[in-house]
Amino acid sequence: MAAEAVSPRERYRSQVRADIKARAWEQIAKSGASGLSLNAIAKELGMSGPALYRYFDSRDELITELIRDAYRSVADTFRAAADSHAGVEGLARALRRWALDDPQRYFLVYGTPVPGYHAPDDITAIAREVMAALLDVCAAAEPEAPASAGFTAHLAQHREWAEGHPASPGVLRRALAFWTRMHGVLSLELAGQFAGMGFDPERLFDAEVAELAPGHR
Repeated sequence: MAAEAVSPRERYRSQVRADIKARAWEQIAKSGASGLSLNAIAKELGMSGPALYRYFDSRDELITELIRDAYRSVADTFRAAADSHAGVEGLARALRRWALDDPQRYFLVYGTPVPGYHAPDDITAIAREVMAALLDVCAAAEPEAPASAGFTAHLAQHREWAEGHPASPGVLRRALAFWTRMHGVLSLELAGQFAGMGFDPERLFDAEVAELAPGHR
């Protein structure tokens, strides 16, 4: 079936929404998501405030659109890395490339929550796709093993976050280790916390990835 033709009006609306989002990212880069102002964006685009609200009903709707785009991007990045069978190392490096390409996009979804903002259910569902891809990669790399003492055993009974994924407790533990350590290094690097310390952050990242790889003890 042929795709339905898009009217000039719809194309114009899509372009204006894209322009609004581009200006919103510029604002976020300068002032953070909490400083996002629809009226300021309208002024930059030569529009009135009420005119801009025909494209986004509220500031929260615009933030939702930006977060949705960001999560969709990282979910697609993770799934592509998982499908390429690049392993834990490939997934980690795909995440780092994604973060370095657009630090503000990274911080919008993995940084400090926007005060008073609550993401809708569809964004939560996309975030679950990211974790599912990570669990798939860890499950493919980690042989099944019984739960040992400590936190791994704890995860055997506290796995709600895995959303029904059949991963063993050992796989859950490796996935959480990946999640916390990779985001820890990336967040510090992108925030400039390693500046002046005299080492290459990429080398640190690679060292953390190596410790998470299967077979490392």
